[in-house]
Amino acid sequence: MSDNILPLICNPPELKPLYQWMQEKIRHNATFYAIKSSHTPISGTMARIDFLGTGNAFSPKGRFHALAIIDKCISIDAPPTLIYQLRNASINPGSINNILFTHWHADHTFGFPFILLERKYLLRNEKNNNLNIYLRPNGKNFLTNLCKIGFPGSLEDSFDKSINWNESENSQIMDTDWKFNRFPVCHTPETDPHGYELIHKNGFVLLHCGDSGPCEEIDIRSKNADVIILEMGMPDIGNFPYHHTPADIISFTQKFPDKLVLVTHNYATSKSKEGEFGIPKLPKTIHQLEDGDFLDIFDDGTFKICSI
Repeated sequence: MSDNILPLICNPPELKPLYQWMQEKIRHNATFYAIKSSHTPISGTMARIDFLGTGNAFSPKGRFHALAIIDKCISIDAPPTLIYQLRNASINPGSINNILFTHWHADHTFGFPFILLERKYLLRNEKNNNLNIYLRPNGKNFLTNLCKIGFPGSLEDSFDKSINWNESENSQIMDTDWKFNRFPVCHTPETDPHGYELIHKNGFVLLHCGDSGPCEEIDIRSKNADVIILEMGMPDIGNFPYHHTPADIISFTQKFPDKLVLVTHNYATSKSKEGEFGIPKLPKTIHQLEDGDFLDIFDDGTFKICSI
């Protein structure tokens, strides 16, 4: 191993054996993740979305920050505990080659320096170590500044060497069967909020609405979607135009009764825990996701939401 790993956080030579051990462990785990993963796709599965976190910014009991992983290679946002969430699900962080950012709030972005750190120092021997980032204009400045603050002097050479920055509003997602159309949503304006209309090559449409309150753009695109992912970041205790509440979710499903609606970024405590905010009662057509749930999409266009 090259000594340039030592400036990672500090410089003491006595830490070198630890870094060597960490790299060896990661190399070993590359096989472990592929063979022993509990997230093995069902035969005939066309695509799979794993929900490794379903909580809002406050991480209610039993929920990590919201995180969706598509086909084990596409991450929607990068929450602070991204690396742990991947490892906890037996997904190799090195398999995440594409990250789609919805907006710049901390619970959606603060994991970015850590996955860059992982790729540079622990996954440096991977054959394809380039990371494709899909983001809005000016997002590169935000993310690179975040890395400079978090790990000064450690990641700057990766910004252009190992990252492909894609600011297109419509694009094929590299080395996958998916493409996207990005669209504006109703959330804190300073965070430049957007959602993603994700289209599989077989025609399946997944609408990921990011963080947003009810808005016309979501309604327009929901007409052509097969599955819709909505956030429910606030309870019914006031007016919250930048988030969906349970009442908003119910109102939405009344407009689109034939659509499968998956709720994430939930303010409520997990069903397995007790907390201040219990899970609201919603119609059975609405599925309130729990950490570890996954959506299997089959070759014939049908789909099924599953729990581990």
